[in-house]
Amino acid sequence: MNDYSFQFNTEFFSSLISGINNQIASLSEVQQQSALTDILCCIDNTSLGNTDTEESIANFCENTLFMTHRDSHVASVCVYPGFVSVAKERLRPSGIRVASVAGAFPSGQLPIELKLREIEYAISHGADEIDYVVNRGNIVSGKYDLLYNEIARAKAVCGQQVLLKVILETGELPTPETVYVSSRIVLDAGADFIKTSTGKISVGATPESVYTMLSALKDFMSKSQRTVGFKAAGGISSISDAMLYYFMAKKIMEKENLNYQIFRIGTSRLTVQVHKLLTK
Repeated sequence: MNDYSFQFNTEFFSSLISGINNQIASLSEVQQQSALTDILCCIDNTSLGNTDTEESIANFCENTLFMTHRDSHVASVCVYPGFVSVAKERLRPSGIRVASVAGAFPSGQLPIELKLREIEYAISHGADEIDYVVNRGNIVSGKYDLLYNEIARAKAVCGQQVLLKVILETGELPTPETVYVSSRIVLDAGADFIKTSTGKISVGATPESVYTMLSALKDFMSKSQRTVGFKAAGGISSISDAMLYYFMAKKIMEKENLNYQIFRIGTSRLTVQVHKLLTK
């Protein structure tokens, strides 16, 4: 395995968060509106309920289409594989992409052959993006070769046209160093995005996990010269959380402007709040 040295520096992290919070507090109204518009365009509006139906997903897509502001809209709608075709049909004229979870979401615990077939199914029904769950058992047991091979095979199925967003489920990983190493490995294996969480366990995205994954992403891009993206997801339901992760990404990735090609926020509750603030 490559040298993926990383040590979580608590003092530096605290200083970084404090500085970003001060920056957010000092934003003018115009700057706030600009940031919120960017955030809207980077949202994966998500419906992954246990009682989702074709009718409920159709309505969800219609509501998503309604939440457009001056030609700005969310990046994608994220659904289970069985609802991809419904979402694709409803969203086709809009430019909003369709993302599908895959890989035995949310546990990741199926044989790799079945996980790959799920990707194939979603793509065959119109998925533009795959939010893929890794087998965390391979991570916590240190079987990083299996992690690499899993993502390399998943990306081979996606090809170059379908975006592969890899979910690490950081709330189940033991240390920031584990999060960092896992992020680097899946990026080396070909992932287009790294993503914090499924949103199906008690610990979703946290400032610590976001900082660690963004640090891994920055180091990967510096070494590889390949542009990749980051997605914060799991429990993100407030404007303050969204603003924090947005400005963290700008700071650590050293990007003056963020767009959906390199940054996403996965949420089922935030989109309505952002839209209301933009249209008040």
